[in-house]
Parts: sequence; structure tokens; C-alpha cells
Amino acid sequence: MLEEEIEADEEEGSRFRLCIPETLSGERVDKALARCAPHLSRSQIQRLLSAQAVMQQAAAAQPEESAWQPLRSDNEKVKAGQWFELTIPLPVPLQVEAENIPLSIVYEDKHLLVVNKAAGMTVHPGAGPEGWRGTLVNALLYHCRDGLSGIGGVARPGIVHRLDKETSGLLVVAKNDQAHHHLSSQFAVHSSDRRYLALVKGVPEVNGRIEAPIGRHPRERQKMAVVNGGRAAITHFQRLETWAGCSLLACRLETGRTHQIRVHLAHRGFPLLGDPLYSRPFTPPQRWPEAARQVVGGFARQALHAAMLGFTHPHSGQRLQFTADPPPDMQQLLQMLRSLA
Repeated sequence: MLEEEIEADEEEGSRFRLCIPETLSGERVDKALARCAPHLSRSQIQRLLSAQAVMQQAAAAQPEESAWQPLRSDNEKVKAGQWFELTIPLPVPLQVEAENIPLSIVYEDKHLLVVNKAAGMTVHPGAGPEGWRGTLVNALLYHCRDGLSGIGGVARPGIVHRLDKETSGLLVVAKNDQAHHHLSSQFAVHSSDRRYLALVKGVPEVNGRIEAPIGRHPRERQKMAVVNGGRAAITHFQRLETWAGCSLLACRLETGRTHQIRVHLAHRGFPLLGDPLYSRPFTPPQRWPEAARQVVGGFARQALHAAMLGFTHPHSGQRLQFTADPPPDMQQLLQMLRSLA
């Protein structure tokens, strides 16, 4: 695969050209371009196509010639040696307010920062007037001022990957576009390392691998599900401890789909404790001490924590790895379950 960056008007954005390799010949154009440019997702490619920001080389033209024409359909099939030109528009000015919200920062330099996100904090603004306040993005805008990448668009400055609102743990944020491209590429090709601690109902095998495609639930649109035709998803897990019919798992993501761990474990029959979407309410046995019944039965969020994050620094090339202990509510849950052993 060949890629070359070309100059663009300062008011237009950045432009670069891609040449399709033999291995992607016959693929749909949106899928092929996403594979060639791992710093762009397939949905981003599709938005560029809709905006007529993707040009294709006319037949028999050379890349340096000006014989380019807009590509309007994402159903076209590509050919080996075919050139495409993509224009990435400048980020739309943010309408999100910076807020002085305390952050737990594990690491920071001029290229990126790693945050230990609290459970209950949404990563980026969403729908409704209240959805644009109190998010990690609001806090980052205050902490970093203008020092965040804009690749994510209006509502996601610096956000390379995300955690669900009620999932706690480690998340990396890019401070410039170069870092964002580099980090996004690592997540796209799965060279980053993400490990989670999960408390589940039931006792799975000691080591397991779940490979099942994930897509939107066919009836409940706020949920994801294992569905035919979904996006490929792979989760590895290891059972660390077991007590009173519950288990602590270490999970490693090979892919990064929405709600992946929650969906995969529930699909396998081991839903997360406290998960309001993918698990039924857990009623502790009457024989348990009252304190344990209240803590375990009253845990009101998915018991999931992003405990380890590893990646290659986009500037130095150094391999970095960070760890974070579970937050107090999950620590208390662990202590109560261990007391039942």
C-alpha cells in the first residue's frame, strides 16, 4: 500500500492519496480505504464519501495528473493499483464548554495524557442539553486549553478510544493530530494492549476465548448483541478468583467493539454484576450476611474496570504501560465477595 501526503489549502484541511494494494482488490471502497488508512474508521470514510471528499483517479491517469473525479458510492469495488485522494476537513469549531472538573491523570507530556476515568463520567458529549456538560471532553478542554487534537470532530477532541460511562479505568488522549493518527493506528491494528477486571455471575473455565460478531440489537436499539453479519470481535479472559458463585476475570481485548466485554460475557452466560443492560438484577442468597447482601445486591453499575493500558509512544517510540487499581466501590465489592469464600 502506497500513501503520500500532499499540500492543501489552509482553509480546506489536509489531503493525502492512497494506492490500493493487490491484497485489497475487489473489496468495497469504504472497507478498503479504512484498511489502507487505519487512522480513519470505516464510518469516517463513509462520511467523507457522503461529503464528496474522496476522489478517484480517472482511468489511465497517473497520480500526479489532475484527472480526478468524485466518488459518491461506498458500494464500488476497488482494483489493485487504483489511486484515491481523500480530503480531511478542518475540525468544526467546538461548541462544548470547558469545565473545571478534577481529573485523575496517570501520565502527561506534550503529546498525550493518560487518564484514570471515574465511573459515572461520560467520555464525550451526547444528546440533550445536559449531555454537553460534565463529560471527560469538558474536563479535558479546561485542563489542556487548546492543546488537544481535532481529528475526532466537533464533540471528541483528543479522544482516541472510549470507555462506557459506568466503566472506570485507563484511557489515552491525544494532544496533537500526529499523536492521534499514531495512536488510532495502534488501536486499529490491535498493537495496543488493553486489559480489564470484570466481576461476573457464575464460574467460567479458567482460560477462555470468545469470538463472536457484535452489532446493534435487532429490537432494543440501545443495546448491542452477538448477531450474524456483525463486526468481528474477540475477547480473551482468565479466571483469577471464585467465591459464592461469582468470579473475578481478567479480560484482554483483541478488538474494540461497543460494549464488547459486556456483550461477550453475557452471551457466554457470565454477565457482569450490576450491568443494567445485559444482566438481570442479582438477588443474593438469604444465607449471606446482611452487609454482603446490601453491597453485592445493590451494586448499580457494571463491575468493569480498565486496569491496564499499553501502547507505543507516538513521538519517542518507547513502549509504555500503565496500571490502575479498581475504584473504591469495586474494591468494596471485591472485599465482600472474598469474605464469603
